[in-house]
Amino acid sequence: MSDAAILEVTALTKTFGGVTAVDDCSFSVRAGSVVGLIGPNGAGKSTTIDLVSGFGRADRGSVRFDGEEVVNRAPHRISRLGLIRTFQAPREWGSLTVLDNVMLGMRAFGRESILRNLFAARRVRREENADRLRAQEILEQFNLAPLRYDRAETLSGGQKRLVEFARVAAAEPRLVILDEPMGGVNPVLGERMSQAIKHFVTRGSTVVIVEHNMKFIEETCDEVVVMDLGHVIAQGHYSSLRDDERVVAAYLGSVDGG
Repeated sequence: MSDAAILEVTALTKTFGGVTAVDDCSFSVRAGSVVGLIGPNGAGKSTTIDLVSGFGRADRGSVRFDGEEVVNRAPHRISRLGLIRTFQAPREWGSLTVLDNVMLGMRAFGRESILRNLFAARRVRREENADRLRAQEILEQFNLAPLRYDRAETLSGGQKRLVEFARVAAAEPRLVILDEPMGGVNPVLGERMSQAIKHFVTRGSTVVIVEHNMKFIEETCDEVVVMDLGHVIAQGHYSSLRDDERVVAAYLGSVDGG
């Protein structure tokens, strides 16, 4: 893990019809770390990651990804820099196989030229074969190999989530934002989610997790950012936040108390 910040959010603000959802929000994420973004419902977490990933436009503030300003850029431009996010509901190509879903996650933008395909067909076939082999390796790593030829629409919610993780891994992201990855996932698949996140870090990615499952956050994250009413009220190791009165009052107290 590096001490350098790969993501720096400064004074980010977003208002909807007079209601301020994100209010002067600031935090940073160190390269190679796993950071949890937590807080009660309505704290502004989802809006914040929408603004960071380009799926929402900020009224003011800054989002710097590896030193480059990306606030209010289009999502596809941000993703091409290596910042990729998931959503609360898994998004898969249901009619395609699991293997094809993962292959589509690879950032092969240079292979879209029709002329290139016509005049370099042999090279394109070699590259596609290499992609297929790599996709199969990723499926092995995510324990999805037995499902490689199943259509994605036939999988359970947890399996679809793992397919989404595998597709993200295929894109070789520098920063991954996971939006409630444990939603609707059983404990067995939850353990595989933890292993998948470790896989991201091993391959050089940084991970931000928005999640309500505090046990998962405590076991998985190096640091935690706590939001309430659109503000960041604390950032640090999970254990150090248990004694923070603001955090206990806003969130952890009610969670620990059932």
